[in-house]
Amino acid sequence: MTETNPKLAKIKALLAKAEDPASSPEEAEAYFGRAADLMAKYGIDQALLAEAQPSTDEITSQSFDIKGKYVPDRAALLFSITHALGAQNVYWTLTDSADGKRYRKIEVYAHRSTLDRIEMLFSTLQLQALNGMKKARPQYGESLTAYRKSWMAGFSSVVRKRLAQAEETAIQEARQQAGGASTELVLVKREAAVERFFKQAHPKLKAAPRRRLTGSGWRDGKAAGERASLGGREVGGTRKSLSR
Repeated sequence: MTETNPKLAKIKALLAKAEDPASSPEEAEAYFGRAADLMAKYGIDQALLAEAQPSTDEITSQSFDIKGKYVPDRAALLFSITHALGAQNVYWTLTDSADGKRYRKIEVYAHRSTLDRIEMLFSTLQLQALNGMKKARPQYGESLTAYRKSWMAGFSSVVRKRLAQAEETAIQEARQQAGGASTELVLVKREAAVERFFKQAHPKLKAAPRRRLTGSGWRDGKAAGERASLGGREVGGTRKSLSR
């Protein structure tokens, strides 16, 4: 992450305050709301700046290693974030040589400023999801693991929807301020450029199979996703890709 950028530093500081156990729910929500405004404006500003000076925000990639518990479920949360922000990703299921356990290596392709936002969002939302999942309780007699996996799926689904809505709101506000559709066209061009870059890097990928979950936690996870603070406005294995 570009730590020297003052806007990103301020967003990160607000997110840290919102996650602080000492903050009341009202204070945490206020911190996240402020972070949301700054994050949305940062994304638009970087896009417009890069239109005139492409070298200021080049397309690149960043790796995320998802290890530990609930690996596919946490990976799905990252996919929800990347897709909502117009990024592309590919993943590998690998074996950790240190402990012999399977993990996911995910390579995300986007402009640098988008990757910075993805990193921040994944960090805070992953924490919220894991904490919320542990507090939720399945129906009597139901598998706790199955419940939690479906809970995470519901959470990730709503996060993707809310992030997409937040991005659209930011675009419309920028469009109104500019008095035309130029901002929206710039963002469409950026997303198309990322897709071309990704396809050149991985020309023969196949879509990943759809996951099948049996737990009853979807509704509870979805409700938690609606409540989650997004940092935005409250609105060796086989190589695989996630279709958008």
